[in-house]
Formats: sequence, structure tokens, C-alpha cells
Amino acid sequence: MYFMLKGIPKIISPELMKVLMEMGHSDEIVIADGNFPAGTCASNYLVRCDGHNVPEILDAILNLFPLDPYVEAPVALMEVVPGDKIVPVIWDQYEEIIKKHEKNIKIENIERFAFYERAKKAYAIVATGEEALYANIILKKGVVK
Repeated sequence: MYFMLKGIPKIISPELMKVLMEMGHSDEIVIADGNFPAGTCASNYLVRCDGHNVPEILDAILNLFPLDPYVEAPVALMEVVPGDKIVPVIWDQYEEIIKKHEKNIKIENIERFAFYERAKKAYAIVATGEEALYANIILKKGVVK
């Protein structure tokens, strides 16, 4: 599907655009990897982007979406479970993408089950086909200045 608007990344579907526009200051959106229980956790909106990966969705969203400057960390990642030997190298990509769009943004790590609970309160969850482990990310919406 192609938009008949300028400046909208093609990866942003009409459904995702509607969700982003409806969100208000301090609302949160989860961009979830393919292993995340998106259907279970989504209490408001579940947006399917199965053919895409988290970094490309994150970049497209941050073209339109301001992060909240009034909180300590407007970005959260699911921390690695103690004892799990996974090193989520995808987080380096996230930092690069975030720095491209915003300055001085702190990223926090949240324990797995606490992440799930926070995700249940999110305005929306975007389910992707991302295969990297621990690739889930929460964004807190800021204000347009």
C-alpha cells in the first residue's frame, strides 16, 4: 500500500498512522519481536507488521513520533534474563536510530515480567517478524514543540 501523502514512510500502515496520531503525551507503544506475546499483552490496539523487523519500524515511527523529554528514560528494553547468554546486539542499532532522531535520550532496561506488565498498559503493541532475541522496545510519546 502506498500513501498519497508526502513524508510518510511507506512502512507506516494506515492503521499504525491512526494509532500514532491518536496517542497523547506519555502514552506508550511497544514494538515487539516475533517471540513476544503481542496478542496476549495487547489491551488496546494490536498492529500487525509481521513482514518487517524492529529497527525499520523504529526508524519509521521516530520520523513522526516525539519521545517524552519529561521522564528520565522514554525508551525501555526488555533486559536479558539472568543466566541467559544472549547478547542483544540489536540494541546498538536502536541506539543509533534513536540518536538520529532525538538527542540525549536515556534507555532503561526492564526485567522480563515487568516488561510484560508494562506492555499490557501500553496504548498499542506493534507485532513484527523480528527474529533477534530481546528485541522488544517501549517508546513513551512526548509533545510536538
